[in-house]
Amino acid sequence: QVQLVESGGGLVQAGGSLRLSCAASGRTFANHAKAWFRQAPGKEREFVAAISWSTANTYYADSVKGRFTISRVDAERTVYLLMNTLKPEDTAVYYCAAETESLSSNYFYYTNWKNYHYWGQGTQVTVSS
Repeated sequence: QVQLVESGGGLVQAGGSLRLSCAASGRTFANHAKAWFRQAPGKEREFVAAISWSTANTYYADSVKGRFTISRVDAERTVYLLMNTLKPEDTAVYYCAAETESLSSNYFYYTNWKNYHYWGQGTQVTVSS
């Protein structure tokens, strides 16, 4: 069992930065890929970024590539999402997610929210224009 708690959301002006944190606890932190998804009002949940546990490979949505960075600090059992050059269209509730991975896991696995079993409660990010 893995528990996830997000923090770091808030209100920021366009062009600003925020760093989201996802603290993991429970039986194991290892062997689980970590990802960030977001959901804006009236829209479907969408992939933002993911990091593989085994390879540390990172994956990004095209809309955030070059602006967002996902990272992890194993000793802290925490995954971060650094968001730079924020835009009003980045406004959403951001969710941290975790799921086991295998050798066959690929981009399509990491970017599909339906593959993730463990979720945090979400943190609101609002970007004003």
